Amino acid sequence: METFDVVVIGSGPGGYPAAIRAAQLGASVAVIEKDQAGGTCLNCGCIPTKTLIASGDLFHRIAKSEELGISVGSAEYDYKAFADRKDKVVGTLRKGVEGLLKANGVTLLRGVGSFVSRNVIAVDGADGKQEIGASKTIIATGSDSVMPGFIPKSKLIVESRAFLELTKLPKSLLILGGGVIGCEFACLAAQLGVKVSIVEMLDDVLPMLDKDVRRQVRKYMEKELDIDIITGAPLEKITTTAKAVKGKVDGKAVQAEMMLVSIGRRPVTDGLAIENAGVTLNEHGFIPADADCSTSAATVYAVGDVIAGSTQLAHAATAQGCTAAENAVAGKAKKAAILIPGCIFTAPEVGVVGMSEAEAKEAGRDVAVGKFAFASLGKAMAMGETVGFVKWIADADTDQILGAAAVGPHATELIAEATLAVNAELTVSEIGKTVHSHPTLSEAWMEAAHVLHGSCVHAMPSRRKLKIKD
Repeated sequence: METFDVVVIGSGPGGYPAAIRAAQLGASVAVIEKDQAGGTCLNCGCIPTKTLIASGDLFHRIAKSEELGISVGSAEYDYKAFADRKDKVVGTLRKGVEGLLKANGVTLLRGVGSFVSRNVIAVDGADGKQEIGASKTIIATGSDSVMPGFIPKSKLIVESRAFLELTKLPKSLLILGGGVIGCEFACLAAQLGVKVSIVEMLDDVLPMLDKDVRRQVRKYMEKELDIDIITGAPLEKITTTAKAVKGKVDGKAVQAEMMLVSIGRRPVTDGLAIENAGVTLNEHGFIPADADCSTSAATVYAVGDVIAGSTQLAHAATAQGCTAAENAVAGKAKKAAILIPGCIFTAPEVGVVGMSEAEAKEAGRDVAVGKFAFASLGKAMAMGETVGFVKWIADADTDQILGAAAVGPHATELIAEATLAVNAELTVSEIGKTVHSHPTLSEAWMEAAHVLHGSCVHAMPSRRKLKIKD
């Protein structure tokens, strides 16, 4: 039986970086993958979704290009070509992951991994079953979409993975769930002319965001993309016909050619026989893990979506994977990063990091907020993309930046500067003193800092008396 220093189960954004980092540190490493290298994010999540969104967003901007003095006539799109390009991008990146694993001397084993014991793992693949030894194991099996039992089985009802496999869009789409995935798909479809309705049982979509941020997104989705957003009541009495999905929300009938179910994800632990390793699961099936990614079983670590309290973000899984690898090989207890930025690829985009305004207030902090609208920014005006704003959330007493949010053009890129600021425990004053290039979108951060201190020359004077920092 071949034995490895580290065996990683799953090759997604948590698994393959863990394997490579462990190999860099001199360990013999094997990765077990039951499907495709790269995991959910690369093959049926982040990358294919954002590839399609890029095409949809460009089509939407072309359709509005007369505002910039460009006439293109009647713009048309080929969704099959969108899908083909998406598959090409995914395929290229997948080969890249496989190449990196090979270049770092990592053994890639195809099949389903399961624990025989804490240090013995069975791999059930196409060529049969084999057992390998593992001095240390890192579980990185990720998560799957939830499809509740009350949802009828029909080819017209899909979850995100099946939706990404479409080569033709329906004329109308009903989305169950107003979270990140549901809203991203809603914007994609609506930008391509699909009549979209979202049903969210909670009082608002994107409830994890501050009210002003989600209000901006919802307003654009409803007014500019004509998305019908129904909140505060569940979707009931769901039925299907040969050509439609029907249901009722608070007595009101809704229907569409297709329904996308996007109401959460569940951890993938089926078939792992995890109990044989002495690892316990919580009541929801997730693996409890400490800050150093260790589990209840010595020698076994867990990272990414499969762990309890996961943010279900690929970059968080990558950070945890590298930490787990370092701990597994070096035998230390290094903690994984806890400051994780969040990016939402809706129209408009959203980026957040650190404490939200609501969280800071709930924590009893004396909160100071500085916001600057893109409508007052030269670069945004030049681009013709003026929806949204950036904001700093700071401690009013110390001026330390607690968090930040951006909603608008390239918000998912802009949040990187704010992440560095929060991580470095910078003050608003330090951001305000940092000269930002003009004209750029990133200037908004400097302007928002000046707004918070009452010294912004590009915003109308505030009626509040604010303390100006030196």
